[in-house]
Amino acid sequence: MEKRELICIGCPLGCMITVNMQDGKVVKVTGNTCPRGEKYALKEVTCPTRIVTSSVGVSGGDIRVLSVKAREAVPKDKIFDCANALKSIKVAAPVRIGDIVLKDAAGTGIPFVATKNVKSGGTL
Repeated sequence: MEKRELICIGCPLGCMITVNMQDGKVVKVTGNTCPRGEKYALKEVTCPTRIVTSSVGVSGGDIRVLSVKAREAVPKDKIFDCANALKSIKVAAPVRIGDIVLKDAAGTGIPFVATKNVKSGGTL
């Protein structure tokens, strides 16, 4: 039986959770003090994801770099692929918060969106 230990990030308590697995399946989750802990642990050991943030270049705007983020959590094994896909992106001003900067990051189907407004006509 495989045993995995996690610190839960589902709420401020930060419980130490133990997940017992057998043949790649979760058998038992212990240590959580709320239902969110079990839900977090199950997801973390079977399909871990993260919200990814980054930046892209801007042309013709009042700033040179625009912060962006994934609209939803990205599978952990695709994070570096998403970062590499964003390296070549350069957006033209104007840009509004929520505008899609990259429609499908690394084949995940997850879009990356602007997290800041950019005005056009800047000197940069």
